[in-house]
Amino acid sequence: MKKYFVLLSCLAYFFTSSYSQRRENKHYSNDVVTNFYDSLAQKSSAYYANYALWNNLDTIPQYSEIPNPDLYKLFVPTTYYQEPIEEISNIDWSPSMYNRNRSAAIDSILCFKNDSCPSLPYDNLEKSKATNSWVNKILMNVYLKKPEIVLKNEADFKNLKFLDDNKIVKRPKKEDVISLLEPEAPVENLNEGELIVVRPNFWTHKGNGYAQFTQHYISDNWYKGGESTNALLSGLILEANYNDRQKIQFDNRMEIKLGFITAPSDTVHKYKTNADLFRITSKLGVQAHKNWYYTLGLDFKTQFFANYKTNTNDLISNILSPAQMDLTLGMDFKKSNKNYILSLLTSPFAYTFIFIKDNDRIINTTTFNVKDGDRTANLFGSKFTGTLQWKMFPSVVWDSKLEYFTTYNNVIANWENTFNFVLNRYLSTKLFVHARFDDGVALSGNNHSYFQIQELLSFGLNYKW
Repeated sequence: MKKYFVLLSCLAYFFTSSYSQRRENKHYSNDVVTNFYDSLAQKSSAYYANYALWNNLDTIPQYSEIPNPDLYKLFVPTTYYQEPIEEISNIDWSPSMYNRNRSAAIDSILCFKNDSCPSLPYDNLEKSKATNSWVNKILMNVYLKKPEIVLKNEADFKNLKFLDDNKIVKRPKKEDVISLLEPEAPVENLNEGELIVVRPNFWTHKGNGYAQFTQHYISDNWYKGGESTNALLSGLILEANYNDRQKIQFDNRMEIKLGFITAPSDTVHKYKTNADLFRITSKLGVQAHKNWYYTLGLDFKTQFFANYKTNTNDLISNILSPAQMDLTLGMDFKKSNKNYILSLLTSPFAYTFIFIKDNDRIINTTTFNVKDGDRTANLFGSKFTGTLQWKMFPSVVWDSKLEYFTTYNNVIANWENTFNFVLNRYLSTKLFVHARFDDGVALSGNNHSYFQIQELLSFGLNYKW
């Protein structure tokens, strides 16, 4: 009954109005729409131009720039709301009331268009209610005159639910997107309208170099005796890693370590090496599931300088004597976060090739698992390799590498640990501990244990990039 009454009232109004009045109403409604668009454009421009003010509580913007949440219906996609239609369909509605309310709405729009609103006609606890009614009148004119721009219906929002607190990302992960983009050629003299196509760069490069010193002085008449020594430890680590963020990871690492120490008790050699390593490691991984990768690994290592037995010219080791290459196939578990990087590579299929270039000069090739008189050795078995880089504290970093290789008759195990105590960007103290177990070595009077250990403590320059 209510709907029929509203319909009859509208028909009576239009039939009783004069032709000139209808033309005036049409012109008046067009002004409403035009002013509505202009006001929205002006308010949106003010919001975007001053968006930084909304997050600064110490800055008080002008009244016309303050975003009023009660006006949200005017700035979201245009929607059919039930409330404006209910207001105009009220039983107390009359054509004169419609004209009066319409004039008030247009006056409000015009003040926003001219940016000359001293204040809205309400300044009390009913402010939100009055604002809502004012917005409804504007929307009703849009529904009647421009229904084609209405995109949504209020009924579409009834089944919407708020996000649970655990689904809201409070600290979004920051990705260095720019580092993934690299122009194929330097961009120079770019004209307006030209398009530059860049491709993702999945390679990352990093390095670490250090040179550290130790010095120990003892006078000739020191009551406990001893010798003065000087030592130098230097190293260089370069990495080039590929990760396409989908399936393929290709890790490459080159490590150089050189250490020299004075040897006063050695009458034949003035200096001796206490650290000598050249190693290249590569791993190609194809993702199997989450953190697991099918992995093919290659490891090659040797040394740079010859090492002699004290007070003799008997050669213990030399460049490519030995040279060792490990080839492994297995599964690699990788996991990392801001404090650590972990890799656990299990290789049921492993092959080790050992080569002695100066086998005729090396005094004991069996210490490298090569039989006397032979130049090479081929070992088949299984291998486990675990690597860990753990930032224990802001100034303490632990790098660890554990290798366990077995031929099911013998075991060769190495556990290398480097503790880097960072003083600042350029200075640090390093503690290096290398433990080794090899039961394939023949025991003798001077070598009565399969377990070996090396330790170095140094202080000096350190730089990462």
